[in-house]
Amino acid sequence: MAQKTAAASITSAVLNRLVTEGRTPRLLDVRTPAEFRTAHIPGAYNVPVAILREHRDELRNLLDEDVVLVCRSGARAQQAEQALAEAGLPGLRVLEGGMNAWEAAGAPVDRGPERWDMERQVRLVAGSIVLVTGVAGIFLPGTHLVGTAVGAGLTFAALSNSCAMGVLLSKLPYNRGPRADIRTVIAGLWDER
Repeated sequence: MAQKTAAASITSAVLNRLVTEGRTPRLLDVRTPAEFRTAHIPGAYNVPVAILREHRDELRNLLDEDVVLVCRSGARAQQAEQALAEAGLPGLRVLEGGMNAWEAAGAPVDRGPERWDMERQVRLVAGSIVLVTGVAGIFLPGTHLVGTAVGAGLTFAALSNSCAMGVLLSKLPYNRGPRADIRTVIAGLWDER
């Protein structure tokens, strides 16, 4: 089995300098459309990870330049990097620390309506389940096992760098909003060539 290599990264400071100098690489933001609308780097294209995986061959043909993948903290961007690398696209970099680091550095951000990011939503739902089942376990023996199952799921999510609860939450109307339109992204990338 081939060993997985870590994606090349770029810091917020270096990327901000490139943007300021007018040498902005192609920016693909792989978060949900709702997260993207809340805050994103100006000029970034929103291509959620699932859509990116589905259309990676089309994207590979349009991304012949430097590409920086962006998400909240870097985990989803690494998944996207792996998917594009498997499709044969070299030269990919992941924004170190994602939008968290970009915003902390005071770099420019296009803002929309405020929404909770996916990680915060997962913490709320998982924590609420554990709290409610823990308290209910006082009166209903065995109920605490639901909280134990949630804890096991979170442990698996951390070890596998995936999150079933996040996938489920992303399907809620609050998180969906207008779907990221891959045709618009492809047209925009084509026009920039």
